[in-house]
Amino acid sequence: MKVSAIAGLALTLAVACNTYAAPSTPAAASSTDAPAAPVGVMDKPCDALLPPPETPAGPAIAHRPLQPQPRAALAAASKAWEDQRMKFDFGSLCRYREANAKLPQATSHRVVFMGDSITQAWIDADPSLFADDVIDRGVAGQTTPQILLRFRQDVIDLHPAVVQILAGTNDVAGNTGPTSLTAIENNLQSMVELARAQHIRVILASITPVARYPWQPSVQPVETIRALNDWMQAYAKQNGLIYVDYFAALDDGRRGFTPKLAIDGVHPNPDGYAVMGKLARQAIKDALSSQP
Repeated sequence: MKVSAIAGLALTLAVACNTYAAPSTPAAASSTDAPAAPVGVMDKPCDALLPPPETPAGPAIAHRPLQPQPRAALAAASKAWEDQRMKFDFGSLCRYREANAKLPQATSHRVVFMGDSITQAWIDADPSLFADDVIDRGVAGQTTPQILLRFRQDVIDLHPAVVQILAGTNDVAGNTGPTSLTAIENNLQSMVELARAQHIRVILASITPVARYPWQPSVQPVETIRALNDWMQAYAKQNGLIYVDYFAALDDGRRGFTPKLAIDGVHPNPDGYAVMGKLARQAIKDALSSQP
């Protein structure tokens, strides 16, 4: 995937990343508000969700500068749709439902990559990594409670031999509101326990470096990410998991993302994914050769 394509994706991901807003007084509905989606129990709930707004493709956005007005209009349309999705499909259970149904029977070496935007964009940056029954199930902007919510349908029901869990940075950014280290750790631990109950081997991945979130500049993430990574490394050792340290490979020496490996200080560029890919391939090899 070209740098411009990943940069374009990052522009559209920014809205998905900034999904939480503090409670405010409800405003009167206007004629421009999105129509309400059906609610309640139904046979095909995903069919009831409104489609996303028409937006320019990532590469098209990246190849030309956006003027303030188009950028604002795109952000407003995306924000309106994201608000609706957060209300009616908080866990993005519909995101991969159709793709999951079309998957062939699992091989003995199937691997699922579970995570957020870093995982979602990975398949475009390094398609060869996902060529031999390695499945990408990343959803941009998601936090650990959202990823946990779809863990059954996007991991367990796909019957993989191995799952990589790369999650937590959006919790640190506050994408779904205030949280705590304990809450994030509990969500990660629940994913691991669900996987191991199904004899799925686990690769637990460190959170990648962030010095500053562009969409949440007030957050100071460095020490929180350090604490979470320390906990994950210790937890993996105590429980016989494969721990892959993407942080150390991408760190600029000041606990930020090495600039030449990132597009925005948060998301890897092709060179960043190349670094991660080497570690991921070794982690998969180690996991497949280990006992479930």
